[in-house]
Amino acid sequence: MSEQLKEMATAEHASTEVGDVGLPEDLARADLYGLIARLFHLPPDQALLDQIVASVPEGQDEYAEGASLSRVWNNLVEAAKSNSAGVWRKEFDSNFISVGRPNVILNGSFYMAGYLNERPLVSIRSALMELGLEAAEEITETEDHIAALCEVMRYLIAGDDVAISNLTKQRVFFTEHILPWYDQLCDAIEDVPDMPLYHSVSALTREFLAIEAQSFDMI
Repeated sequence: MSEQLKEMATAEHASTEVGDVGLPEDLARADLYGLIARLFHLPPDQALLDQIVASVPEGQDEYAEGASLSRVWNNLVEAAKSNSAGVWRKEFDSNFISVGRPNVILNGSFYMAGYLNERPLVSIRSALMELGLEAAEEITETEDHIAALCEVMRYLIAGDDVAISNLTKQRVFFTEHILPWYDQLCDAIEDVPDMPLYHSVSALTREFLAIEAQSFDMI
């Protein structure tokens, strides 16, 4: 995986922190999955925004000049630096939450099958059962929500049970349940003009998952 991941995945996320075992690049991958999950599950609070901003050392404007992942990370840092948590929450609520259909749907079934709660969700639930995983009681989103899927990937990278948390399981889960639709999700976000903050989240998501896809292709 890219050396840049080690440098950029320093912002903490709200879920259980990754342990101190495993290769540094894998822990960085897990942290980025966790951060993406956090940003799509809830709007960031000020503490998280401050952590994202602090990921760039003072006086350093960018990590690796010209690197695509560095550029999108720096755009996210700038968005975190320039906008308060209240502004982030307003954009999140206006576009992802609605009594009717929101501007952007975050569930894989919609993109893969055209409707919510369709066959892709059944497939994900079956995969989670095989992995011995289940949704926490306090989680209201279905298991095909992008945040839930990224949390699964985080666990498959950084979990302690090597029979479950291994590269083969990561590749299968990513290829079947994230790869088919993440580009469409990012397109949907970027097609809404009044989502400048989440445009930066979308760009990071797209670039990072593209690197993941390329890496899994090499296995």
